[in-house]
Parts: sequence; C-alpha cells; structure tokens
Amino acid sequence: MPENGTGRAVEVILSRLSLRGTDVVLLDGPSGAGKSTLADRLVAAWPGDVSPTLVRMDDIYPGWGGLAAAGEHVNTHLLGPRRRGEPARWRRHDWERDAAAEWHDVPNDVPLVVEGCGILTRKNAALATLTVWLDADDVLRKSRALARDNGGFDAHWDDWDAQFARFVRAENPLASAMLQLRSG
Repeated sequence: MPENGTGRAVEVILSRLSLRGTDVVLLDGPSGAGKSTLADRLVAAWPGDVSPTLVRMDDIYPGWGGLAAAGEHVNTHLLGPRRRGEPARWRRHDWERDAAAEWHDVPNDVPLVVEGCGILTRKNAALATLTVWLDADDVLRKSRALARDNGGFDAHWDDWDAQFARFVRAENPLASAMLQLRSG
C-alpha cells in the first residue's frame, strides 16, 4: 500500500472505532498484503494517551503448519477471556527451537490490534470491534513476503499459501470482514 494509501486506510479504520480501551481490531489477509505495515501505522496513529497492544500472529503460529492452531489459540487464551473480563494472554512460539515459549499478558482495558493470516475466524470475528481484510496483487504479495524474510519463507511459500487457501475456504473471512482494503 503506498504511503498515502496506508495513511488513508488508518484514517478509515480509526473512524469506525469508538477509540475506547475495549476496542479490538482484527487485521487479516494473505501473506505479503501489508498487514504488518498497516498495523504498525495504526498503532502509531492511535489518538489519546494509551496506545493499543499489538499482537502479531507470526509470534504465535506453532510452526509452519500452525495457521489454524494460532487462530484457535487467540480465541481461547486472548479474545474469549478478554471479552469475559478474565486475564487475557498469548503464548509465543520460539521459531529457533520450534517450541512453545513464554506467555504474554494483555491488559483488558487497553485497545488491542491483532494482525496476521488466519486471525479472522468466525469465532474471533464475533469478539472484535472491527474486522479488516487487506489484500494485494498475488505477484506483489509473494515478492514482498519473500523479500521480507530474507529467504526464510522461500521453502515454505507454497505450503503456507495452500494452508491459507484452506483457511479461507473453511472460515470465509471475507464474509466476516467489516472493512475490505487493497494495497498496491
């Protein structure tokens, strides 16, 4: 998404929120669509004295085959408890050790932005204030994703893209998206 396009997308997202501590924004879309960049800019532009907590699905996926498991993890440990006023948290996956790592507590009275492939399940969407789908041209997405990870993603692109396609067929995240954006 061009810089001015990202700025406009942030404005549109913020205009659809109450901007209270209970706002939950879920930002999904395929790899390389620009979700991380948009999430960073959204958090930076958030008005007021309290910045949202930003959770990245890349920190949660339990390995390259864990897209669906990460979405369920966020529902069970973060979004569900947060909605009930219970302690909310998520567990980091240590990619180097390929093992579960430390837990991260998330305050319930601070806005929350969760970005990443597979976050927009039907169950998660029901617990959000705003659900956003971000997409881009397939060639551009692949180019961005492979460049971003300095070769670490190259061997996994086809499997990850197929896993994401299964997620889209099973969960139909576009139907849960309150806002659809396209980067270019």
